[in-house]
Amino acid sequence: MRLRLPKPFTFEAGKRAVLLLHGFTGNSSDVRMLGRFLQKKGYTSHAPHYKGHGVPPEELVHTGPQDWWQDVMDGYEHLKSLGHTEIAVAGLSLGGVFSLKLGYTVPVKGIVTMCAPMYIKSEQVMYQGVIDYARQFKKFEGKSEEVIEQEIEAFKKTPMNTLKALQNLISDVRNNIDMIYAPAFIVQARHDEMINPESANIIYNEIESTMKEIKWYEESGHVITIDKEKEQLHEDIYAFLERLDWND
Repeated sequence: MRLRLPKPFTFEAGKRAVLLLHGFTGNSSDVRMLGRFLQKKGYTSHAPHYKGHGVPPEELVHTGPQDWWQDVMDGYEHLKSLGHTEIAVAGLSLGGVFSLKLGYTVPVKGIVTMCAPMYIKSEQVMYQGVIDYARQFKKFEGKSEEVIEQEIEAFKKTPMNTLKALQNLISDVRNNIDMIYAPAFIVQARHDEMINPESANIIYNEIESTMKEIKWYEESGHVITIDKEKEQLHEDIYAFLERLDWND
């Protein structure tokens, strides 16, 4: 059986475009249902993959935020190359951090952040997240428990400079979010096990947008895009996009 890894996607529909950004150790499948939903509502969407994501975890640790930011910018340029002059952005977790960075780097129509961290989690927590991801990926590959544990032990010997760089990125974006003026919708899961949910209040309070709203989802965990309130989330994001001042 051949392993089918998730791929970046572009779902074409109308002139209005949304760049969809996945999280750290995630991939385009995290935002795929949202992309299909928006396509049915007439929005074109594109979800890139960050370098080292959606591939064996050994490749992840040799990449970092600079690579991933380039992938985000390439995704933005991809939508422009398709003729879209107005682009909104919606990102989950690290994708939400990049959505904010886009907000003070290039013109964006609106910003949706979903469970985006503004606090620096301990490297140990982040490290454990990478190990968990590696173990899950190897299970997905169909490897035996014994082989998985051997490979995990070898994997742990790899230096993970990525994590320090990731902390620096989050800190840098937090220091610059008062330069954001685009309309924003801040989404936060109440049962977020990965980040400090107080991050949502920091984003809401510190961005300079005159049109901004925050919503807490009481039943959801960190990967809110595929959790039990995903249908409500889809509708809320669509309602936010509809309130933006598109030119068409």
